[in-house]
Amino acid sequence: MRFLRFIWRFLNNIRKGFQILLMLLILGLIIAGLAETEPSIPPSAVLVVSPSGVLVDQLKGDPLEHAIAEAQGTGIQQTLLTDITDSLHAAADDERIKAVVLELDGLAGGGLAKLQTFAAALGKVRDAGKPIIAIGDGYTQDQYYLAAFADEIYLHDLGVVYIDGYGYYRTYLKGVIEKLNIDLNVFRVGKYKSFVEPFIRDDMSAADREASQRWLDALWSAYKNDVSTARQLESGHLDNYANRFIDNLREAGGNTAQMALATGLVDSVAGRGAARERLIELAGPDADDDSTYSSIDFLSYVSRVRAKQVDQPGAPKVAVLVAAGEIVDGEAPRGMIGGDSLSVLIDQAADDEQIKALVLRIDSPGGSMFASEVVLEQLAQLKLLGKPLVVSMSSVAASGGYYIAMLADQIWARETTITGSIGVGALMPTFQRSLDGIGVHIDGIGTTQLSGQFRPDRELGEQARQFLQLSVEEAYRIFVSKVADARGISFERADNLAQGRVWVGSDALAIGLVDEIGGLDDAIRSAADLAGLAEETYSVQTIEPELTFSERIASEFSGKVVSFIGAFGIRFDNGWTGSWAESFVLRLEQEFGQLGSLNDPRGIYYHCFCVLP
Repeated sequence: MRFLRFIWRFLNNIRKGFQILLMLLILGLIIAGLAETEPSIPPSAVLVVSPSGVLVDQLKGDPLEHAIAEAQGTGIQQTLLTDITDSLHAAADDERIKAVVLELDGLAGGGLAKLQTFAAALGKVRDAGKPIIAIGDGYTQDQYYLAAFADEIYLHDLGVVYIDGYGYYRTYLKGVIEKLNIDLNVFRVGKYKSFVEPFIRDDMSAADREASQRWLDALWSAYKNDVSTARQLESGHLDNYANRFIDNLREAGGNTAQMALATGLVDSVAGRGAARERLIELAGPDADDDSTYSSIDFLSYVSRVRAKQVDQPGAPKVAVLVAAGEIVDGEAPRGMIGGDSLSVLIDQAADDEQIKALVLRIDSPGGSMFASEVVLEQLAQLKLLGKPLVVSMSSVAASGGYYIAMLADQIWARETTITGSIGVGALMPTFQRSLDGIGVHIDGIGTTQLSGQFRPDRELGEQARQFLQLSVEEAYRIFVSKVADARGISFERADNLAQGRVWVGSDALAIGLVDEIGGLDDAIRSAADLAGLAEETYSVQTIEPELTFSERIASEFSGKVVSFIGAFGIRFDNGWTGSWAESFVLRLEQEFGQLGSLNDPRGIYYHCFCVLP
């Protein structure tokens, strides 16, 4: 026993020693983080803009999740749009920045409206007389849209420019739901309200096909017009490229890069190092390696630029509040809109005397009716204080996303913003047939006619059906009535524009659902004008949820934590290795994963499944 106790004490002391060593290592990382400074901006440099993943208005998750994602080697697969636009706006006026390089291989899209905002910022760089160089191993449709605004486009000699237009394809689950003996009870109002269709059909309805064709054509027309203008291509050139893709490829001898060059989509076809000499010529060699060019990445650059911005104490402010993601009841993390979470931030803007106007930046397909109403009520309180409210719509502000926008003094949208979808739906699945199939049966009694009506393990009761149908009809009436009041039109007119139909920004402007076409900067200037603020007298403040202590630590030292984890060879693996499988899973998650977060107390939703993958 004495020997065993000795062994136990020995092992316990080793454990304590490892704990102390780990604490010392973490403390060292924190001290190193405090001492470390951001990279300085070279006196002559190229700004490297290399977005990763999807362009977003708000990053999802917390800093610790971001650190773990980096440890996986995947990063967070999102890039904040304002990080890019702010860096480009600063670079246009910065004499140290001689050129901009677009490295777009990691970009996964984010919606045409965001791409247009990105392109507008590139336009400021071009207006300043600074060359923009696009370098890519290949270009997807979204990547090429941005590359088209470059002065020179380089394509790898084994690369391809793949432009296939816009498609809207959904996965229909009626067959599998029937095979699982699930009764999915659906209630909706609106001829075009199609968000429930994948659960009750095997194909697209005629109404959905009609409405979707219109906004798809509008997006494709805007894409072609922007790219053709930027590249000085003839009308119909991109249609010809896509529709004659195989014929063009055959004429190029099967070489996709030469096909892109022959059709005027790129300027140079060569290996990865082809543009290096050109960039050395523009900005000079790197101080530590004369074989490459002097550069700074956009995240380091924008961090340095923002660090030097001085907030004037007491000066009036225009606040920007981002509402991005599904609208859910209660609290929600970044990248989703919690009715309570967003209301708290709106209340902060209302109480802050320095904030003279609020810009609500919306990128949401909607969600919970109740949570949307909670947000709308809080916005109404802000307006009662006399503070102007301006909405800036991003890629999508539809259904519940439009609901929280409609009280604004002005609504700004991009011409390619997806909006509208003013309609209502409710879903109530029951599983009594599934349980019966495995020998589970439910029986019992209740004290009133309502007892057991909503149990998911019993057939939905008739009283429950009438309750949901009447509730959905009332929710639709509320939605349309409020749109009519907010937009100053009759109920009949609003009802005609509603019916769950999706509109693009340009059409929404023509029918009166939005007021102006433009981006976030335009909306901020409009809010300042409404508040009577001269441009030189106000600053712009972004309102964000406060980080917890642990989140601040993770945010400050996430990169070092990742390095520490890597030093011990620790890896996180999600198990997916094939790009096709991963793409398929991500598509399903995008289309149906949000169902798990739909938590409206009555199961009634202002929601639009109209976000393109």
